[in-house]
Amino acid sequence: MASSPEGAAALSGPRVAGAVEGGVARLTLSHPPLNILTRAVLGELRAAVSALAADPTLRVAVLAASGKHFSAGADVGEHLPPAWETMIPEFLETVAALRAFPVPLVAAVRGRCLGGAFELVQAADLVVAGESALFGQPEILLGVFPPAACALLPGLAGPARAAEIVFTGDPMTATEARAAGLVARVVPDDRVEEEAAALATRIARHSAAALRAAKRALRTPERQRAEAEALEAARRCYAEDLMRTADATEGLTAFAQKRAPVWSHR
Repeated sequence: MASSPEGAAALSGPRVAGAVEGGVARLTLSHPPLNILTRAVLGELRAAVSALAADPTLRVAVLAASGKHFSAGADVGEHLPPAWETMIPEFLETVAALRAFPVPLVAAVRGRCLGGAFELVQAADLVVAGESALFGQPEILLGVFPPAACALLPGLAGPARAAEIVFTGDPMTATEARAAGLVARVVPDDRVEEEAAALATRIARHSAAALRAAKRALRTPERQRAEAEALEAARRCYAEDLMRTADATEGLTAFAQKRAPVWSHR
């Protein structure tokens, strides 16, 4: 989930904008220049999701981002000790809240969607991506791993493709992500928001009760329990097996200092 620290400085005003019209909610990440997912941004996103989930008239929601890129991921600085002890549980709580959202959730992705941002998108039901969008879990390059992706990707893309994404850290194009079952539609970059909005509007024509029931049927209690257990297992691996190692601190520190990491031989 870790990514670039660039753009993580605090800004005045909300970093997650929300609007609801005709049964369609729009959530927009707005933390320029790269929409870095700080604890503050994630907290605003959770609050917005919680408020929307309580609206019985809501039929569908769109998660988008302002600017050229969806998001370059989470703030590396908040992954260094001791901050990670708070950051990781809050991040996984945000993913779980999106995954449990009671109505269909459509993600609109342009540009980079990396690290924690890709993990957030994996919690959506449908993803509309621009032709030049880039998806990836580069955490392994920093000596860590993406806990939410380890829990969700095997069910979304299959165990082998999930392992390749996590172990290599290689990015995927929108076309490759669609072939992996992670993206529903690939559209021209300048039409991403328009196409996502059109899809949401099409969904919103239907009964709110039927959409909510269909979402529950697609995400059965058994599947939800399995995902919750997988997320908890990934959190424990991250907290107990990884973040106490020298390599985790070295990888994150090296990235922040813009140098090559020096891995231990243990």
